[in-house]
Amino acid sequence: MLFALCTLGLLCLILLLRLLHLRKDLRSLTEELHSAVESDSNTRLSTASGDASMREATDAWNEELQTLRRQRRQYLQGDRELKEAVTNMAHDLRTPLTAISGYLELLEREELSANAKRYTAVIRERTDSMRTLTEELFRYSLANAEEELPREGVCLNTALEDALCSFYGALTSAGLVPSVEICRTKVIRNLNREALNRILENLLNNACRYAEGDLKLRLTEQGEISMSNRSSMTKVEASRLFDRFYTVQTARGSSGLGLSIARTLTERMGGSISAEMEADKLTLRIIFKE
Repeated sequence: MLFALCTLGLLCLILLLRLLHLRKDLRSLTEELHSAVESDSNTRLSTASGDASMREATDAWNEELQTLRRQRRQYLQGDRELKEAVTNMAHDLRTPLTAISGYLELLEREELSANAKRYTAVIRERTDSMRTLTEELFRYSLANAEEELPREGVCLNTALEDALCSFYGALTSAGLVPSVEICRTKVIRNLNREALNRILENLLNNACRYAEGDLKLRLTEQGEISMSNRSSMTKVEASRLFDRFYTVQTARGSSGLGLSIARTLTERMGGSISAEMEADKLTLRIIFKE
C-alpha cells in the first residue's frame, strides 16, 4: 500500500514538473510569436520541448506566421503602389486642367450667347470641382508619405487664431459667426507647423460646408481643440466623417478627403482626432498631448 502511494506520488510529481515545463515552453513561444509578428524578419519559432504536441503546434504556428508575413508584404507593396499611382495621377492631371482653365478663361472673355454663357458656367463649375479633387488627391498622397515630418515648437493659440482670420470671410459668407474661446495660457506642442495649418484649414472648410447657423471653437490648456456646430447628421454619418472619399448627402464640391487628411496628419504627429454627435450638436475634437 505504501509502495503504491509512493509510486502515485512520484507520478504526480513527474506530471507536475512536466506541466510546469510545458507552461514555461508555451510562455516562451508566446513571447517569440509576439516578437515575430511585430518584426519583419523571417525568424522562425523554435522550442526545446521534447513533447510531440508542442512541436506540432510550433510547426503549425510557423506556417501561419509565414502566411501572415507574405500577406503583410503584399499589402504593404500594394499600398505603396496605390499611393504612388495616386500621386502620379494627381500630378498628371494638373497640366491638362491648367490648360483647360486657361482656355476657358479666354472663352469667357468673348461675346457669348445666353446659352453659351450657361454652358461655359457649367464647364467652369465642373473644372473647378476637378481641380479641387486633384489637389486633394495630391495632398492626401503627401499626408500619407512615409517621410518623417519635421517638428518644432508651435503655439496652438496663435495657429488657431491665424486659421480663423484666414477663414473669416468664408465663414461669414456661409452665415457663420464663430464663438471663440481660447485659453490665455500659451499651449506649445512639438508639431509640424504646415501640417497643423492644413488640419485646421480642413476642419474650418468642413464647417463652412456643413455648419448650420452656429460654430463654437475652443482651445484648452491641455491642448484640446474642439469645433462644435448644429448639424442634422446622424451618429453613423458622424462616425464615418474621417473615412476616405466619404461625403454626406448635403456636400457641395467636396472630395471627401479633407477630414481624412486631417486625421492622417494628426495621428502622424502623435495626436488624436474624433467626431461625436450629441442631440443636434456635432463636435470635432483634436488633442495634442505634451
